Amino acid sequence: MKYGEKEIQEFDINAEKNFWPNEHEKNYTINIELPEFMCLCPRSGYPDFAIMKLSYVPDKKVIELKALKLYINSFMYRHISHENSANEIFDALYSRLKPKSMKLIADFNPRGNVHTIIEIDSDTF
Repeated sequence: MKYGEKEIQEFDINAEKNFWPNEHEKNYTINIELPEFMCLCPRSGYPDFAIMKLSYVPDKKVIELKALKLYINSFMYRHISHENSANEIFDALYSRLKPKSMKLIADFNPRGNVHTIIEIDSDTF
């Protein structure tokens, strides 16, 4: 196994080192685009690809960007639906960051003439 594969497979999003203190008190928005998301269809095993767009207003913590990359890449070996992957990512990040607000858009590439976009927004809770 290559070192990158090992790092992805052993990655734990909940490790404290993945979240840094936010050094700023003012409100500001962090926008992150992750254009190479991949997971496996739970029914067929075919790959599903998406662009993940994360936007959040931090409170006390921000996520370290390499940690976010490794977390997103950890889905490439998993059989998981579009809805479940988007919700799992949102829930994991929201529970650890406790941001003032957060939005995730999971824009999946069309497959079989179906284009799925999942939006989760903490402002709608």
